[in-house]
Amino acid sequence: MGGAVVDEGPPGVPAPDGGWGWAVLAGCFVITGFSYAFPKAVSVFFKELMHEFGIGYSDTAWISSILLAMLYGTGPLCSVCVNRFGCRPVMLVGGLLASLGMVAASFCRSIVQLYFTTGVLTGLGLALNFQPSLIMLNRYFNKRRPVANGLAAAGSPVFLCALSPLGQLLQDYYGWRGGFLILGGLLLNCCVCAALMRPLVAAGAAPAPGPQRPARRLLDLSVFRDRGFVVYAAAASTMVLGLFVPPVFVVSYAKDMGVPDARAAFLLTVLGFVDIFARPAAGFVTGLPRVRPYSVYLFSFSMFFNGFTDLTGSTAGNYGGLVVFCIFFGISYGMVGALQFEVLMAIVGTHKFSSAIGLVLLLEAIAVLIGPPSGGRLLDATGRYQFVFLLAGAEVVAASLVLLLGNLCLGKRPTGAAQEEEAHKPPVDARDGVDSREVEQFLKAEPEKAGETAHTPETSV
Repeated sequence: MGGAVVDEGPPGVPAPDGGWGWAVLAGCFVITGFSYAFPKAVSVFFKELMHEFGIGYSDTAWISSILLAMLYGTGPLCSVCVNRFGCRPVMLVGGLLASLGMVAASFCRSIVQLYFTTGVLTGLGLALNFQPSLIMLNRYFNKRRPVANGLAAAGSPVFLCALSPLGQLLQDYYGWRGGFLILGGLLLNCCVCAALMRPLVAAGAAPAPGPQRPARRLLDLSVFRDRGFVVYAAAASTMVLGLFVPPVFVVSYAKDMGVPDARAAFLLTVLGFVDIFARPAAGFVTGLPRVRPYSVYLFSFSMFFNGFTDLTGSTAGNYGGLVVFCIFFGISYGMVGALQFEVLMAIVGTHKFSSAIGLVLLLEAIAVLIGPPSGGRLLDATGRYQFVFLLAGAEVVAASLVLLLGNLCLGKRPTGAAQEEEAHKPPVDARDGVDSREVEQFLKAEPEKAGETAHTPETSV
């Protein structure tokens, strides 16, 4: 879920919708996988951490909450870094920080130290990777953006399928300390993905070594004047209160039923396997011309589906019931993951997307800090997982109703890419029908003519 970045790339450079963009998509796929799967995958170690430090569910749940809060809430910091140094250097530093946090966590002697290393350091490192990667992905894709977002979002379930059983395996053979150390080494792959984030440059222009334009406002607060954005932000913040709670607790839920550790961890693999296919499928459906203008309502349905799944999952009384829950949760969760950024961009447009996503993530960070720990406290107080799932489901269903009713009250608004492109289309000279883009390309192709120097828009005042 990107930073409030105003580094929008060179003006007049269209999204290639392919080419090197597929390499950028591959890097975004890996980074999305680490960013979203890691907070859930570390829950495999919670039981051993509780025995090691003599703590309860709510104390261990803070690890995942801090990870997610750092991922969501560091938008302004990411903005400053990207505007000063660019996407690629920031992502390289983020990969090193994420790895350092997990390596340092393997030497921790208290749960508070784990909060700082695994939560703060690793969370900050993942944020410095995840947010710029989303900006780069949306620079490289326009017409194919829904499909690209769906494919990139599929990194989360793919890595969840791999990291959850891998974490259980590492815990069995090396303990939680050895597992954290090895996972820290795996996070160095974020640096490899950062190297793929090649900035776009205008045709025939050499990339400048430093910033290509003076710094502007870090956050465009004018997005709050858009009532559609306000509704989206309110719904997304409410949704996050319960969205991440079931994946965090489902493994411990199975273990308390007497399910062996390996089979309990397999639940996240089932969830992730279904999610792998749900996200690209949702992106493909959203990209259809007749569906894309109504993506907001499809997003509202996906949230309702997810919340309803939580409510029915509270009735699971055996391992088979939890497997069925994970299947339907994977479908609904994949739909939410594929649509959330596509819908936000459809509401605010590409020019305000960088600021809008940072502000939304700041609001969601507060909800992330409240969600899993409140579920843990409810579990400590009642000793029943059913209440945790009921609370999470009620929060997500409420979010879907906020988004649906809010948009119905605002009335129908264009959300497709076609309207956005039409709004920003360069004017055509009515006298001779010459497109201004053709004139610009001609001037770039003929830099000097009859002793006169032609200036490009990037060099002219």
